[in-house]
Amino acid sequence: MAKILLLLSLVLPFIDAQTVHWGPCPTPMVQPNFDLNKYIGKWYEIEKLPARFERGTCIEANYAIRADHTIQVLNLQNYKGKVRSAEGTAVIQDTREPAKLGVSFSYFTPYSPYWILSTDYTSVAVIYSCTDVMRVFHIDYAWILGRSRILPAETVFRAKELFFRDNIDISNMKATDQSNCDQL
Repeated sequence: MAKILLLLSLVLPFIDAQTVHWGPCPTPMVQPNFDLNKYIGKWYEIEKLPARFERGTCIEANYAIRADHTIQVLNLQNYKGKVRSAEGTAVIQDTREPAKLGVSFSYFTPYSPYWILSTDYTSVAVIYSCTDVMRVFHIDYAWILGRSRILPAETVFRAKELFFRDNIDISNMKATDQSNCDQL
């Protein structure tokens, strides 16, 4: 028990504004027959679980396939009146499960899970990421993305049902401000 408390005291300062739960990560179902080429392009963040790296407004993600077959991930947000960007790389880690991507925003960090639970490719995508910490607790992220800055309430509701189906707690999910986004 002392080791767990020590681990928590070392890790908790780094997970400020994250969603933490006891126990290992859930293993939700992902999009069957996922087609990366249809997913590529611009997506707008509609709602998300809190993430310290996404505190701005007008958040969007742009995906493009590079010549080396990795995926460029370019995230943009308006934060404190300035456009901020973060460029990363995504890869399909197992061709048998193409909806389970790995994403990294630094050469020095391992790929983090980026699982497409569902998408229709033209309007909405439901994304989940979870990192286990010694199976004692996990840190998870969840996003509802849209091809437009605003989605109908019914579409958002159906997206949230997918998280509930897989016992993913999204009670802290918040809408992303997508108003006054002329700067992006």
